[in-house]
Amino acid sequence: MSALPAPPSVPLDRRGRPLRDLRLSVIEACNFRCGYCMPADRVPEGYGFDQAGRLSFDEIETLVRGFVRLGTHKLRLTGGEPLLRKGLPALVARLARIPGIDDLAMTTNASLLARHAQALRDAGLQRLTISLDALDPALFRALSGGRGEIADVLAGIDAAERVGFGPIKFNCVVQRGVNDHEVERMAAHFRGSGHVLRFIEYMDVGTCNGWDRARVVPSRELRDRLHARWPLHALDANYRGEVAERHAFDDGAGEIGFISSVTAPFCGDCRRARVSADGSLYTCLFAGRGHDLRPALAEGEAAFSERLAALWMQRADRYSELRGSPRAPRRHVEMFLVGG
Repeated sequence: MSALPAPPSVPLDRRGRPLRDLRLSVIEACNFRCGYCMPADRVPEGYGFDQAGRLSFDEIETLVRGFVRLGTHKLRLTGGEPLLRKGLPALVARLARIPGIDDLAMTTNASLLARHAQALRDAGLQRLTISLDALDPALFRALSGGRGEIADVLAGIDAAERVGFGPIKFNCVVQRGVNDHEVERMAAHFRGSGHVLRFIEYMDVGTCNGWDRARVVPSRELRDRLHARWPLHALDANYRGEVAERHAFDDGAGEIGFISSVTAPFCGDCRRARVSADGSLYTCLFAGRGHDLRPALAEGEAAFSERLAALWMQRADRYSELRGSPRAPRRHVEMFLVGG
């Protein structure tokens, strides 16, 4: 690999955005087959369990240290389903010790969480986000491709609460005619719980989910529905680049959020990079191709950070702002490769 100039301490992409947030997939496999992410009729059974192409724990630690050199301070572990990665608590412990990582989180479907919650907490995992698209048992089972049971998820949530995780964020992808009738039920369930429920507009991530804009329920529609039942008021963002619009119940029963990538794109403040389990960098959730980081990782932390800085400074992604335009890329990385 040719020599690259030393990176600036805070490299900026071509739109002036720093690199602050890393979404790192630790495994491509999942025990669910949700239709908008990993549909069973498009993804073979057993996909992602082959360990051969996966980054090792040593490579992952080098990678994260290289990101930290460039100003990244938030790290989220994703999948697939990250709890399927063997030895995950040991990896978490290694990452938690890296100076500069001040927010270490994980996104999970929580079906396996009950047996792992204590070990993850002891290892240093700070926060959890749980993907949860319905509470009705039959609907939940159907949305997971016939593989998930809501009882397992609820047991995982209980275990996480017992060991001190909280507040937990819950992400619900809303599709018209599929689960939009569950919105009020889910809001009622989490009101007063101390957790934060967030409704996400159904997005055209990947190419295998058969995305149809007619199934998008705009956040403003959901907000109006909920406000009519439980009055809401807007809250300020916790930090620049936060993707969810925050609202609170007027009666003090907690917070709720709306993520509106389709109807209100937030590309201008996007400071996230995503790395797949095989070590490919994707600079946008809707990127058409990745950059193989493994050769640079083999040269060590310093060389890797130089390569990463060069790639980040070439970044100009703004897919959600271009959606529907001839300039928008036609092919996107699959969600199950980069964790959403």
